[in-house]
Amino acid sequence: MKIRLPYKMLCIALILVVSGIFSTFTPVAGSDMEGIGKQDIREKIVRYLKSKKVRTSEDNLRVIADTVYEEAQDYEIDYRLVLAVMKVESNFNQRAVSPKGAVGLLQIKPSLAKHVSRDAGVTIKGAGCLHEPKKNIKIGVNHLSWLIDKFENVKSALHAYNVGPARVRRVASEEEGADTCFTRKVLKEYRQIKTVLPDPEEC
Repeated sequence: MKIRLPYKMLCIALILVVSGIFSTFTPVAGSDMEGIGKQDIREKIVRYLKSKKVRTSEDNLRVIADTVYEEAQDYEIDYRLVLAVMKVESNFNQRAVSPKGAVGLLQIKPSLAKHVSRDAGVTIKGAGCLHEPKKNIKIGVNHLSWLIDKFENVKSALHAYNVGPARVRRVASEEEGADTCFTRKVLKEYRQIKTVLPDPEEC
């Protein structure tokens, strides 16, 4: 003899089975899905650098992308602003040396590196170390973060990054910040990069 279950009981049983199946696919917050988002941004940074014809190895491109993203996240700076500074300062050339002795991707002077390296968690044994992308970026982002905190607006911080903090006066707002050739170039580049790389808050 067949046993017939009431319609409502069949519906409840079906709901329990289906919910049990889907529960096994529910992602854990802050784990794999978050990691996928961050990795996706890193890959997009690598592709962006390749589009700019950066002459370095694939491994170095990934070191640059990873370090820019991770350091920017740690200091709560938009990673695209760091890339904009890098573009204007060195055109992504890790071997670049300025007439004033600034070195590498973010054009770090050895005197600044000596002052900042410990706080940035970097060991410097000479100016040659500043050609290493990871060390150069860690020092540069640490310094940029300090300047943003000190001047409380990005435009003044960029001006101080370019000419030194002692030559920049503190102003009340971003609008009053220094409008120089350097700040205009960086902010123009930043706006352009924002059109091709995702907001860090999206991951």
